[in-house]
Amino acid sequence: MIKVVAKGKLKPEVNVEEYLIQARELVAETRKEEGCITYALHQDINDPSIVTMLEEWVDVEALNQHNKAQHVKRIVPGLRSMRESTEVNIYKEVE
Repeated sequence: MIKVVAKGKLKPEVNVEEYLIQARELVAETRKEEGCITYALHQDINDPSIVTMLEEWVDVEALNQHNKAQHVKRIVPGLRSMRESTEVNIYKEVE
């Protein structure tokens, strides 16, 4: 299983609700993908401009296919343009 933690800080001028609307569409479409175990958007309790996507995939290939999906290519560039920073970490379980 692969886990992804994608944390972003929105630009000060960005309307947080507009970002969330687009991100929710990404979540809904991604959850339909084969190989997606969990895909959920989270917002920091103390700073609503910090958003984090927590993901679980069956394997690296499923994650790679996700990154090639049409809804990802359509939605993610717009989301990325609203963030001032992004950190993405991809994890595998240590046995």
